[in-house]
Amino acid sequence: MTSPTDPGILSPLGKPTEYRADYAPELLYPIPRQFKRDELGIRGDALPFVGEDLWNAYELSWLNPKGKPVVALGTFRVPADSPNLVESKSFKLYLNSFNQTAFADASAVEATLTRDLSAAAGASVRAKIEVLSGRLQPTLGYPEGILLDDLDIACGAYLPAPELLVAVDVEKVEETLVSHLLKSNCLVTGQPDWAMVVIRYRGRPIDRAGLLRYIVSFRNHNEFHEQCVERIYCDILRRCAPEALAVYARYTRRGGLDINPFRSSGEFAAPDNFREVRQ
Repeated sequence: MTSPTDPGILSPLGKPTEYRADYAPELLYPIPRQFKRDELGIRGDALPFVGEDLWNAYELSWLNPKGKPVVALGTFRVPADSPNLVESKSFKLYLNSFNQTAFADASAVEATLTRDLSAAAGASVRAKIEVLSGRLQPTLGYPEGILLDDLDIACGAYLPAPELLVAVDVEKVEETLVSHLLKSNCLVTGQPDWAMVVIRYRGRPIDRAGLLRYIVSFRNHNEFHEQCVERIYCDILRRCAPEALAVYARYTRRGGLDINPFRSSGEFAAPDNFREVRQ
């Protein structure tokens, strides 16, 4: 699989595409993470974070050996230190290619997904398939933390403005701050992406009004989900110097997929896979 430096050169995103209904792993389109990490001054061999990209797939189907359709949910965990992320439209096209393909059982599908996604990402991807005949129940969750969205603030910056981030020189705290106001745009198509963002840290208190303005400042910014979360993480780390930090975003689904990147300094574990109310 090729990995061009410009994600728009060969990408199917934003272009007319013929949908394949037969198994086609070549549809997966990897994009080097370093392409955007260079902008943030992140060296590939010295990441300032650990974490993963958690994908949920809601439109997954294949045929059993008798030709009868099976429908399922899929969960995929891509490590943040993998060389590549996988473009979302190519992921959707790839999943569609299972629709008219026969597999022995869900375990065979899971093994195939694990193999193909790991090859695209360049690292071990964990896949979990749950067949809907098991009467799955969605689990909605809300992070325990302080909601910033009711702050009465004036906003005027709609491109990332890290200068809005300020830490106050008072006694250190450990807290979780939450906002539903994160909106960015697809790097290639410019289509809007909506998310809840959760910021947990330990250190000097971050000015909440400034943080909310900073979150709002992504409103006209074009970047993939994973890259936005890494930008937020790095900006907070550099401007506020917390002793420990984690940034987590749950983006609303598009094309039957949602992407939920998590980056942490290591002290805070990844949260459970609870859906945000808009998911």
